[in-house]
Amino acid sequence: MRRLAVLAATIAASIAGTLALGTLAACSLPTSEASESSDGSGGVTLRYQGSANSVSLPELAADLGYLPTVKLKWVGNTISGPQDIQSAATGQTDFGGAFAGAVVKLIDAGAPVKAVVNYYGEDAKSFNGFFVLDGSPIHSPRDLIGKKIAVNTLGAHAEAVIDTYLQQNGLSTSEIKQVQLVVLPPNDTEQALRRGQIDVATLSGVLQDHAVASGGVRSLFSDYELFGAFNGGQYVLRDDFIAKHPAAAREFVSGVAKAIEWERATPRKDVIARFTEIINRRGRNEKTDNLQYWKSVAIPSKGGAISDVDFTRWQAWLEQSGIVGRGELKPGELYTNEFNALAPGGGS
Repeated sequence: MRRLAVLAATIAASIAGTLALGTLAACSLPTSEASESSDGSGGVTLRYQGSANSVSLPELAADLGYLPTVKLKWVGNTISGPQDIQSAATGQTDFGGAFAGAVVKLIDAGAPVKAVVNYYGEDAKSFNGFFVLDGSPIHSPRDLIGKKIAVNTLGAHAEAVIDTYLQQNGLSTSEIKQVQLVVLPPNDTEQALRRGQIDVATLSGVLQDHAVASGGVRSLFSDYELFGAFNGGQYVLRDDFIAKHPAAAREFVSGVAKAIEWERATPRKDVIARFTEIINRRGRNEKTDNLQYWKSVAIPSKGGAISDVDFTRWQAWLEQSGIVGRGELKPGELYTNEFNALAPGGGS
């Protein structure tokens, strides 16, 4: 088998996600449980999942005062993008974010959600790199046949990048299936590479910096080398939430957009200082050491505005993976910029 899930927890999460998706078209989803604020402000409280030791764009937007009436309620940390948007689709949270291909898969499965703003991307400073040991015999795409590549989750960003890299370098579908994807927690990936348990490690952020600084590894390729700067994934809102709370949707999306531009315009040391203050203040028993490795907002579009290419970039992979049929991808039906004050024609 090509796809190897080595952690029972990851397998369980994948099964749970599949079951949730399978029921989307068979039964009606719960309506939005976002609560009205009780302080008379007329605001709305949005439930969400965060990420340990980091500050998300909505959290930053709230701290900067860009969400004057929208309140955020943290309900725990997400394990992956697909899980995060599944939670939003099934009413466990009110928004979630994931790789564009995972968003397509969720909507194609029948989930009534809409992508509303890009929340991550890649650029020359911040990207996903695919690393091998210095002495590895792997030097070209064809050398990956029969080898193991560690990814954080299946059906998401890393898998799409790997498959696209192999497709663009002439590997056939049958050859691509022989490249094994192994699911590993990102924090364990470097050591798994050094122990020889995998052949290629997918690394980004501080984990990439640590591996490079420790020596003994070299880059095989990166998603930035493959595509240049690009938007990687979007936050989604449920249709029922948008219908019930259009003003809150507008404030939330525009707040995230403004937070993106604040990160872009603010000196790096000041961004890190702000992140540090937010993490220390919220009291979740987190560490701030890794914040020093923050490099850039890495979202090329102004205010995270979404465009068709954010989805069509992955069309070949989506079709080859069977997520959509040939020629069936209709990106204009997947997203809206109407709530984004920084997007052309948005925020009206």
